[in-house]
Amino acid sequence: MHGTVATEEAGRARSGIDPRARRAIAAACIGNMLEWYDFGVYAFLAGAISAAFFPSSDPTASLLATFAAYGVGFLARPFGGAVIGRLGDRRGRKVALVLTLLMMALGTIGLGLLPTYAQIGIAAPVLLVALRILQGIAAGGEWGASTAFIIEWAPEGRRGLFGSFQQVSTASGILLGSGVAALLTSLLTPEAMLAWGWRIPFLLGASLLVVGILIRRSVDETPVFEDQVARKDVAPAPSAAESGPRLGLRAFGFTIFWTVSYYMLLSYMPTFTQKFGALSASQALWSNTIGLVAMVLAVPVFGHLSDRVGRKPLLIASAVAAVLLSYPLFMIVAGGAGFLTVVAIQVVFGLIVALYSGPGPAAISEMFPSHLRSTWMSIGYTLAVAVFGGFAPFIATWLIAATGSPLAPGALYLIPMALLTLVVVARMPETGKSRLA
Repeated sequence: MHGTVATEEAGRARSGIDPRARRAIAAACIGNMLEWYDFGVYAFLAGAISAAFFPSSDPTASLLATFAAYGVGFLARPFGGAVIGRLGDRRGRKVALVLTLLMMALGTIGLGLLPTYAQIGIAAPVLLVALRILQGIAAGGEWGASTAFIIEWAPEGRRGLFGSFQQVSTASGILLGSGVAALLTSLLTPEAMLAWGWRIPFLLGASLLVVGILIRRSVDETPVFEDQVARKDVAPAPSAAESGPRLGLRAFGFTIFWTVSYYMLLSYMPTFTQKFGALSASQALWSNTIGLVAMVLAVPVFGHLSDRVGRKPLLIASAVAAVLLSYPLFMIVAGGAGFLTVVAIQVVFGLIVALYSGPGPAAISEMFPSHLRSTWMSIGYTLAVAVFGGFAPFIATWLIAATGSPLAPGALYLIPMALLTLVVVARMPETGKSRLA
């Protein structure tokens, strides 16, 4: 026992970081990555899933039904955020994190084994939607619990850097899903992908989740939560300035541009570049994967920068860049740009998202005191994701069909949402140098 304490003290002296914090943050990030791999891979296989579960003579109608089922998972996220977030504030962040992994594993195994419409008829899409709802509840609880867990373990003055790893792990999960989907579409024939290949990513993700559960069970609860319990103020009466609904509403507005940019630019783009950019299915997925790599590499850089210059300058720069660049970049892709040009555009989009995602987890966590953080951060974030982000592919597809213009998603959706969030961020206090409550 004394040897272990001495070792941890020595490690802390060398790095300035509690070794328990390193283990805890690594465990949260690994589990988060695996969950978002499972949740996100659905979007990358939308074409195969639409043929298997929503057969139709109209390909656009079939794709809309598939993206609607994708969005249903996001509608369930506020419920998961409220219930599991409350569990995290009452019983601890660790309890919430283990529960979300178990729920996501069940939903993923079900998707991988689910019979198709041709095999069981209308029951197939009904069960698909039910499993997406289960995954949505798990994802809603996961985001708030993992963000609070990481931020509360982060050293003072380095929350931007450490909080950014929450987004790195989320993007890495989506990147892993994009990479697996791209690899399968490269190795298998289109017929094989439609017949059985689309199941492989779901079944693979279920096995990986076992690793995440084992890792998460071995870490400690956050010191911030333990101090809160020791003070016996798990749920004190909030003041008017820190009321949960008020702060949750701010988190809602803060998240609108974040979620729209994330899910439109990094989940919808494989469909957009294939349909309007003259890319093959494989090229579309590989260009998206490269854009995700750029984002993953840039997020911790911007998170670290926010510890030095503050959160707001980077958040504002991201939204302004989206307003100025979205329309011309969509226009270039829709003009039939080649593969290398699309890759460059995907990298630019990835950097715009990274500019917000780097300081984002720290900034949204710093809005809340400990006893409200997991619940109301989850509610505000997941409501915005459900309303604006989860249906971004559906809305983009609908806008193009309604207007006849492939430029509509950028002009009529992404840019207005960026302007709305700009107003919210401009009114926020700067929290980069404040102490975590």
